[in-house]
Amino acid sequence: MSGATPNQAPPRAAEPSAARPGEARPSEARPIAARPIRILIAEDQALVRGALAALLALEPDFVIAGLAGDGAEALRQIAELAPDIVLSDIEMPGMGGLELAQQIRAQNRRARVIIVTTFGRAGYLRRALDAGVAGYLLKDAPAEALARAIRTVHGGGQVVDPELAVQSWGQRDPLTARERQVLQLAADGAGSLEIARIACLSEGTVRNYLSEAISKLGAANRTEAARMARDQGWL
Repeated sequence: MSGATPNQAPPRAAEPSAARPGEARPSEARPIAARPIRILIAEDQALVRGALAALLALEPDFVIAGLAGDGAEALRQIAELAPDIVLSDIEMPGMGGLELAQQIRAQNRRARVIIVTTFGRAGYLRRALDAGVAGYLLKDAPAEALARAIRTVHGGGQVVDPELAVQSWGQRDPLTARERQVLQLAADGAGSLEIARIACLSEGTVRNYLSEAISKLGAANRTEAARMARDQGWL
């Protein structure tokens, strides 16, 4: 008589084959957050801002919570919209990305900041990390890298462009905050008297700060000092 004997166990269903090392199963390829990751984009160039928004909106676990053209507008929207992630450029009119990150930290907002910029200089990276930034990527990074960075930072991690991370171990910024401030104002075309008024310093103190900055950088004058500092990402 054919068939299974009374004591024979029924055939077991085939188990899913194990993924090869480094290969994710389909359900593991892109983990979906319990709720969508809310993203606010701060970028002064409308075309770039719109392109980033359109690109990230394609991800199933991302929601574009807001768009801002500068840091001050972004800060207002953060208070209202409570995003999880803020993608910000460094240089924007008025309040830039680094000051925005500092304000977010000072106000104890839960949003984490990722800088996306064209400025691939170690000096900018150092200043960004000092401001509490959790990610720093260049705008020519692949879209997949940006999406991965957002998920990593949202999960509590930190993401830094690897080449910049290596460069950041080089020369440190020798300028103090005041020296950087007066040198930046001088680079913008302000004279000593105007710098003194803006920075609430005496004109003699302004000259001393400029002299110190010029000396530290080994520059011939304030113009050359500002150029050298910009090249290093210190301004």
